[in-house]
Amino acid sequence: MTAEGAGPWLVGDVGGTNARFALVGTPGAAPTRVRVLPTRDFTGLGEAAAAYLADETVRPAAACLAVAGPVGGGRYHLTNADWRPGEVADVRERLGLPVVEVVNDFAALAASLPSLGPDDVRPVGGDTAPAPDGTAPLAVLGPGTGMGVAGLVPVPGGQWIPTPGEGGHVDAPAATDEEIEVARLLRDECGVASAELLLSGDGLARLHRLLGAVRGTPAEPLTAAQIVAGLDDPLCADAVAVFCALLGSFAGNVALTLGARGGVYLGGGILPRITDALEASDFRARFEAKPPVEGYLRAIPTALVVHPYPALLGAAAHLARTHPAQGAAAPTLETV
Repeated sequence: MTAEGAGPWLVGDVGGTNARFALVGTPGAAPTRVRVLPTRDFTGLGEAAAAYLADETVRPAAACLAVAGPVGGGRYHLTNADWRPGEVADVRERLGLPVVEVVNDFAALAASLPSLGPDDVRPVGGDTAPAPDGTAPLAVLGPGTGMGVAGLVPVPGGQWIPTPGEGGHVDAPAATDEEIEVARLLRDECGVASAELLLSGDGLARLHRLLGAVRGTPAEPLTAAQIVAGLDDPLCADAVAVFCALLGSFAGNVALTLGARGGVYLGGGILPRITDALEASDFRARFEAKPPVEGYLRAIPTALVVHPYPALLGAAAHLARTHPAQGAAAPTLETV
């Protein structure tokens, strides 16, 4: 039995494709009973979270749900799904919990960074991964269904404050003549040439197709998964290489904009599937290639987050910071 008013925390990470939920038994503990539900099976955040809790026998004391889109003014919008913008109050009412927080998914991912261990990150473009020391800002970005970006700023008292944004919608960081031509075709097709339209799951498929058009070799339409699985095909391999190079330029832009001298972390659902291609690519060279500040960028480590559920860690970290009196307490929760 739990103490009166106590219970585990419900944490969630909801994107355009998957909705991940888990319970956290005590502050700082690893998420347990993790389940992944298809986002398309639900019409809103409250419904998805309620479906997860329907199979649980414990009642959470609080919840923090991270969503892939802007959050503010008591409202949230899951950008890459067919959900209408929602109200946090409605989610709280649906779940019947005293505390329900909704945050941007990359704000949650950023909040997880100080708690990641050496086995949770893999250096990209060097032998050293970031080691947050509380003296310099961090940044995290990552391509998945969309492109997420956030910063993490140290404040007095050993605390960290996430700074979410919608950086994936900035202009595509085309640098070579071929990339500029791809961006021109993208603008003609979509009306805008944003980073997310190339640096995402659909973006990789779009990049593959447009790269073939630029080269005069029209390609069969492929999904991102098919491209990643088909790296023995020259155009698939080139599309992934250009994807990684563009990502390097984009990451360098983020580092400069946020002053992320503590390190830049890469997340999202795509990069863990192409780690070898990412390491062999021009990612790091393009990250640094920004005269006259190459030296500034050369000193910033970059790393891939390989922890399977970092945003769930970050959602729990958010609750620990904003609602410390609502400390999680629960019976032993076995990991699933």
